[in-house]
Amino acid sequence: MTPPDDFAPDVGVAQTLEPGLRRLVAPNPSPMTYRGTNTYLVGTRGIAVVDPGPDDPVHLNAILAALTPGQEITHIIVTHTHVDHSPLAHPLALRCGAPVLAFGNATAGRSAVMQSLADEGLVGGGEGIDQGFEPHETLPDGAVVNGDDWRLEAIHTPGHIGNHLCLAWGDACLTADHVMGWASSLVSPPDGDLTDFMTSCARLQRRDWRVFYPGHGAAIEAPAARLDWLVQHRLTREAAILDALTQGPADAATLARKIYTDTPSALLGAATRNVLAHLVDLAGKSRVAPKGRLSAAAEFHRA
Repeated sequence: MTPPDDFAPDVGVAQTLEPGLRRLVAPNPSPMTYRGTNTYLVGTRGIAVVDPGPDDPVHLNAILAALTPGQEITHIIVTHTHVDHSPLAHPLALRCGAPVLAFGNATAGRSAVMQSLADEGLVGGGEGIDQGFEPHETLPDGAVVNGDDWRLEAIHTPGHIGNHLCLAWGDACLTADHVMGWASSLVSPPDGDLTDFMTSCARLQRRDWRVFYPGHGAAIEAPAARLDWLVQHRLTREAAILDALTQGPADAATLARKIYTDTPSALLGAATRNVLAHLVDLAGKSRVAPKGRLSAAAEFHRA
């Protein structure tokens, strides 16, 4: 289900995806962001900017330059507070006067078990958190934002991070980092929670979507199939972890080295966090148990 590496957009150039929707790719390519963060412009007169991206003046100017005569930015919507999505929101707001909307700050929506891990000192290991982010207005689950010719519905989809939103635009969905076509979503505790992630996948599966527009990479033209693949991918990882634990107790790092045999060393840390997310989820289901207290360094055994 992973597509060929043929997504090569002109960075910083607004591309029309369909009437009322354009995409600009930010100049922040990396192993975690693919070609860069997708910033979406929704509307034809009053514009909603979805995920302004990293705090980069070049990208800020590209967003403003994409406005045509008669257009103005009326809303800035942030899907989640990773540093490749949210930091440019407030600099953009200062330039255009539009409010910044999001589910909440960096810890909003975090599950109780992940808050416990954070309280014990588990940090980092992901894409970087915009710790100082605060929206002007919060977007709770089910909230609707209306423009003069568009409507966006907030769908709270914790998992990749607790404050993650997908945005329904008719029968299309801006899925940010929850569903992407080029890779599976990173779930890195304590910000990422696999139990929440799978619940959010199931929630998206209950609706009939025409297309997904992700936070990185190309549009997903077969959204139901991609969701099915994403769920099965996680179940396959879960099975591999349980199988590895039949050989004896192990911590997340050891399991990652056994399971992610084709992963470049630069991404092994992210793989370890993915394994930890599975272990926490499996512990919650009483299928594995840590030796001692639940922590990132704990050894786990089959329950």
